[in-house]
Amino acid sequence: MAEVRRWLTERHDELVADTVSMLRIASLQDDPSPGAPYGANVRAALDLALDLSRAWGLRTKDLDGHAGFAEIGEGAPLVLSLGHLDVVPPGNGWTCDPFGAEIRDGWIYARGATDDKGPTMASLYALRALRDVCPDLRARLRVVFGCNEESGMECVKHYVATEEAPTFGISPDAGWPLAHAEKGIANFVVSFAAPREGFDLMDIEGGERPNVVMDRCEAKVRVDRRLRPEVEANLARAWDRNVEWEWDGDLLTAVARGKAAHAAHPFAGDSAAVRLFRFLSEVAPSERKEEFARALETGHPSGVGLGIHGCDEPSGDLTSNLGIVSFDDGRVSLLFNVRYPVTWTGAELRRRVEAKLAKLGPAWRLERFNDAPPLYFPLDHPMVSAIREVVRLELGIEDPPIVMGGGTYARVVPNTVSVGASLPGDGAAHESDERIHVDHLLKLSEVYAHMLLRLATLAARTS
Repeated sequence: MAEVRRWLTERHDELVADTVSMLRIASLQDDPSPGAPYGANVRAALDLALDLSRAWGLRTKDLDGHAGFAEIGEGAPLVLSLGHLDVVPPGNGWTCDPFGAEIRDGWIYARGATDDKGPTMASLYALRALRDVCPDLRARLRVVFGCNEESGMECVKHYVATEEAPTFGISPDAGWPLAHAEKGIANFVVSFAAPREGFDLMDIEGGERPNVVMDRCEAKVRVDRRLRPEVEANLARAWDRNVEWEWDGDLLTAVARGKAAHAAHPFAGDSAAVRLFRFLSEVAPSERKEEFARALETGHPSGVGLGIHGCDEPSGDLTSNLGIVSFDDGRVSLLFNVRYPVTWTGAELRRRVEAKLAKLGPAWRLERFNDAPPLYFPLDHPMVSAIREVVRLELGIEDPPIVMGGGTYARVVPNTVSVGASLPGDGAAHESDERIHVDHLLKLSEVYAHMLLRLATLAARTS
């Protein structure tokens, strides 16, 4: 590792420059095309990773644009590091260009800095260092570049269907020392009939991704003349200064603003949808308040308004995020992203939702339900023990493994756990002004190199 550190330190500036180049690609999912199933910009990010790897003499493979990888080493054992090059939309509140990769006081500001381009580039440099410093490894090491992590993980599902399972794997996309368990993740749509009878909801839209706390939501309501005086009086008493409203004839438009955050921690954000439903329930005439109040309750981050509030001892509380609100053909659709305890099942969660909607009445329906089951590795698993030891040596962290609400590639790829992706001071995933320090890139590359080396040794010994 001393030689690996020396190699990485000598190429620190190169690592920063290549990471900046990667961050300047706005790799948001877009319309598919041949060889680019997730759009041209995501394809451009994959091309950059593969081109760099080829230029360094690493073995590479392009999996039809779904993913790609760079590989070194020989032998039957296979150790993976899985990162992703796609990002969530920037959202609002940035103080700089989210794809400018501006460096200020040593911090690189960009969407994807910590989630997950920065850690992925650090992993790639770790692989390159191990190739040069440890040429006689008795295992293959592979860095996988995923392209659809933020929008369904179809990329890594394609990878699993076409490539062999690893002996051990890490996904640098979580916290330290590692996540030995990941909560189940369910995405489901609940719809209800838009309120009418004089306070007619004509449109409501907000959110871009289910796994991001919504930072803007807008509604349009047509108000009958006979109800206008009551609505005007309610508007005069309306509480929330983060909701702006205006009249255009009999059409009331309201815009709520919140704060984006990762859906695994919805309480760290401020949901614009919750603000807007609360506002509408406040200003609606008395006979129309109940419908909006019910919608407001469904947005509670504990899931209590959906009948799914609960917890277990290994993983703690369930969390719920109302990520997208839309309107079509007289119905309001609410897309929820729920992180549920590791001892629950998706079927149990669905039953609870359906039971709650039945109580809300026939206007409410469950439209669709998708589930990614939980992940769990016992604390005495050899891979868990090896990673904990590396993190203790490299970062001085002796904390126990965590259970996370976020979903990573580890829940899709066998024999894989997620590990830390940032260091103190780096910006939180999915928030504005996401950032990573240039020195942290170097340290992450050292940590990942040590992990890959330790796991390769373990894999060779146990194969």
